[in-house]
Amino acid sequence: MITVLGRATSANVQRVMWTIAELGIEYKRVDVGGAFGGNDTPEYLAKNPHGLVPTIETDDGRVMWESAAIVRWLALHDPERRLWPTSGQEELSADMWAEWAARYIENPLLQMFIALVRTRTADRDWGKIREIGSRIHKGLAAAEPFLAERPFLAGDRLSIADINFGLLLYRYYEMEIERPDLPAVAAYYQRLTERPAYAEHVMIDFSFARPPE
Repeated sequence: MITVLGRATSANVQRVMWTIAELGIEYKRVDVGGAFGGNDTPEYLAKNPHGLVPTIETDDGRVMWESAAIVRWLALHDPERRLWPTSGQEELSADMWAEWAARYIENPLLQMFIALVRTRTADRDWGKIREIGSRIHKGLAAAEPFLAERPFLAGDRLSIADINFGLLLYRYYEMEIERPDLPAVAAYYQRLTERPAYAEHVMIDFSFARPPE
């Protein structure tokens, strides 16, 4: 049993919950952060000094924070290594693509989310939004030829690379932005939406983040 402290609407919590669901790990999730609060209490800060979500606790008393680190730990400790191949090029590719997604897609996508979703229409900086969009699209274009050749980012099966990358695509495709024609990325996203774990834990409406106009 793993206890996950963090609200379901947090993208970082979603990264961990998607992983847990794909691995079939028994869990309990407690709403913390955002409108629920609780992440600035002495009790929570004793577990996570940064006051962010998620934080996980294991039955034997271990505590861990930082969603990408949690995903790696869960994947590496899965006896079947279902999300992290054990040999060959796929083992290396899974780790490399996971890092790539975090560095080159996640940061500009977060900036876009803040500039477009969390900002009132009248206050949006459209020049900045176009600049961020060009960086996102450059990154996605780098993945396009690989996804045209294989079903998942690192190979023939879902891996930690897809957890880091695929997590970001729901918000990307739901935001009101112009998107270039990247058929392989679009088909890949469609495949992810058909996975029950992705649909349940990642495809969560983010209208709560929009400020009143």
